[in-house]
Amino acid sequence: MASFNSGCSSHSTTTSVREKILLSWSGGKDSALALYELKIHNKYKICALLTTITEEYDRISMHGVRRILLEEQADSLGIPLEKVFISKNMSDTDYGLKMEITLKKYVRKGIFTVGFGDVFLEDVRKYREDNLSKIGMTALFPLWNKNTGDLAYTFIERGFKAVVTCVDTHFLGREYVGREYDKKFLSELPPSVDLCGENGEFHSFVYDGPGFTSKVLFTIGDVVLRENRFYFCDLI
Repeated sequence: MASFNSGCSSHSTTTSVREKILLSWSGGKDSALALYELKIHNKYKICALLTTITEEYDRISMHGVRRILLEEQADSLGIPLEKVFISKNMSDTDYGLKMEITLKKYVRKGIFTVGFGDVFLEDVRKYREDNLSKIGMTALFPLWNKNTGDLAYTFIERGFKAVVTCVDTHFLGREYVGREYDKKFLSELPPSVDLCGENGEFHSFVYDGPGFTSKVLFTIGDVVLRENRFYFCDLI
């Protein structure tokens, strides 16, 4: 994988006028769509995918995907990973400090923008903007206020492939986890569930699609219930 200094440091000799940014990366469909939108407009150079890893599980936080699959995903996309390791019981204050240390490293290299795949949650947007502003950074939302139904079908029609790795039982049953995120899945969601899972109803892992040089290979493993609320499907 290319190193950070290969084209995104302040000392790079590249003549590109594209703005250098980070992209908050969960490995899921919203992140992949945000990356796609940023690339097709050709205004930005994505210097790294910023991902939080829960240390005790060695998995993507909330999505429950093994780190090795995340790394293979980033390799296929050809973009460096910036992994932020957090503990499962880390306080909001400690999390904020750890993230601030990571982001300041990029500020020193002349990168002042972080992209996000959020669509409509105003409180989440404000939280991100407020925290970034404290260190002189700004937030970018390429999917903001787009219709989530349109985004869901666009994701599938563009050729992305994803599997549902986590469901919140407050919204969905166990039978939804481990399934392909396809038109059949969308058609069977209850009307109260957002088609992109924007309210946290479900999370996914993208293993193929535009920008991937090769498919990320895995097999479906066990399904487990955690915190007496979230079903996770292990990808092996």
